[in-house]
Amino acid sequence: MNNSFTPAPFTTSAALDSGGILHGFFGRQGGISKGIYNSLNCGVGSDDVRDHVLHNRQVLARTLVGEDKPLITPYQVHSPDCRIVTGPWPDGEAEKCDALATATPGIILAVGSADCGPVLFADAKNRIIGAAHSGWKGAVGGVLESTIAQMETLGARRECISAVLGPTISQKSYEVGAEFREIFLDSDPKNATFFAAGTKDGHFQFDLPAYIVGRLSACGLAKAEWTGQCTYLEETAFFSYRRTTHRHEPDYGRQLAAISIT
Repeated sequence: MNNSFTPAPFTTSAALDSGGILHGFFGRQGGISKGIYNSLNCGVGSDDVRDHVLHNRQVLARTLVGEDKPLITPYQVHSPDCRIVTGPWPDGEAEKCDALATATPGIILAVGSADCGPVLFADAKNRIIGAAHSGWKGAVGGVLESTIAQMETLGARRECISAVLGPTISQKSYEVGAEFREIFLDSDPKNATFFAAGTKDGHFQFDLPAYIVGRLSACGLAKAEWTGQCTYLEETAFFSYRRTTHRHEPDYGRQLAAISIT
């Protein structure tokens, strides 16, 4: 990549703004991938041309911090697990987990998504950051709470942590069956508030963003909010696994949410 590269567009949140922390919720624009992966596909697990994915990830890193810094992503498995990282993965093999935390400046933590919830965390006062991939399984399993706990082991204080959920599938686009709803009701009957009537009998519209923000708020953080962007509805801006499934496409791209301590 030459020095005249074009930065990729991304969204930020005032809740995470800090002179010592950089963050961005990237979408699907600004890369070189083609076809169904057009254009900033950063998913190494996709069937996209690997060199295109690596180029896109480099574009993202340089856009965010202005230079080529290590971009660290987990091998996501819808788990509740968070790992503390201090540098690139040993031997380049990403660990199986769904969240990362660090107090190390100069590296970029990032999580991929294509409907699931990408959550960025920052304690600007104590200079601790985190990033979590939170689909419904991870959220129910405790990935958000695990991220906060790992940040606390590094010196963060939860009352100083702000957490922002980035582009995620919205309730209008997330229809589920009755058995799915039962999982949440069995966990806590109050979870019924996150379900509305579906378009078909016996189906419901699940509000994943509200559920995630609700769990974050219950942790006693300084701030917890959603950017309000829907991956399914905003086709030109974001990749969406569910949209791809509905269209019977063979694969889908992934966007990244990234954060770094300067």
